[in-house]
Amino acid sequence: MTIKSVTVNRKAFHDFLIFDKFTAGIVLFGTEIKSVRKGSVNLKDSFAKIDAGELWLYNCHISPYEQGNRYNKNPDRKKKLLLNKKEILKITGKIKKEGYTIVPLELFISQNGFAKIEIALVKGKKLYDKREDLTKKSQNRDIQRAIKNH
Repeated sequence: MTIKSVTVNRKAFHDFLIFDKFTAGIVLFGTEIKSVRKGSVNLKDSFAKIDAGELWLYNCHISPYEQGNRYNKNPDRKKKLLLNKKEILKITGKIKKEGYTIVPLELFISQNGFAKIEIALVKGKKLYDKREDLTKKSQNRDIQRAIKNH
């Protein structure tokens, strides 16, 4: 069994400069993991925060499972992320020292069948950085088209 990517936060790659990546487990209930396996997840405006030595994910929308009825949880509730204490302390130090933000990049199902999330320490891009990235992407597309047509 291979790793199955459920969703990718494309907005994060556009809006932020990514510095350091971590893979964390995510605490979900039964109906939530069923919705995740179906792909009913949105990471668009989500972020993570450290609260009392624990890492929490906010604004991650997991749609209610159709057959879940009363067992469904609030789709926008905060979800606990599982990392080693050493990793949490490392992240805390970088946030306080350099002013990083924690943003989820990708949610996937691991080989064992567990839901995992890739989080990153990021800083916001300036407008000129975004423009520069867009011009690079368009230039690469033009090059690929020229190679394909030639």
